[in-house]
Amino acid sequence: MPELDNCPKCGRLYVRNIHGICDVCRKEEDKLFEKVYEFIRKRENRTAGIAQIVEATGVSEDTIMRFVKEGRLRTTQFPNLGYRCERCGRLINKGKLCQDCLENIQSDLKAHTKTEEIRKKREEAEKKAAHTYYSVDTKIKRD
Repeated sequence: MPELDNCPKCGRLYVRNIHGICDVCRKEEDKLFEKVYEFIRKRENRTAGIAQIVEATGVSEDTIMRFVKEGRLRTTQFPNLGYRCERCGRLINKGKLCQDCLENIQSDLKAHTKTEEIRKKREEAEKKAAHTYYSVDTKIKRD
């Protein structure tokens, strides 16, 4: 059964689809894409950056970045295009994070793993020490 939703762009009621927006907004977005693509398809504009494309077409920076992120504009064909890293905002052309943020997170995970291993070893040692019983010699030698 199809699910109904409100379009996040215009608020219209629509049947939820893979695009996440209604058909009217999708058609408008397709027109914007065609405008951008027509501009960068020209040989002299292939190396244009996002700011130049925004200035020439009037299409917002976020929309152009979304086209790149969705794969509608390929960075292999247009090397100066990209979208923002979800952590620091640096311009990237694949994945969700830039290389620096990815390495930073991986090093944090390694440090966390080491800390957890040390904590577990300490807890195990404390458990063993808690279960050690000592006997006391109740016979006291008196001379």
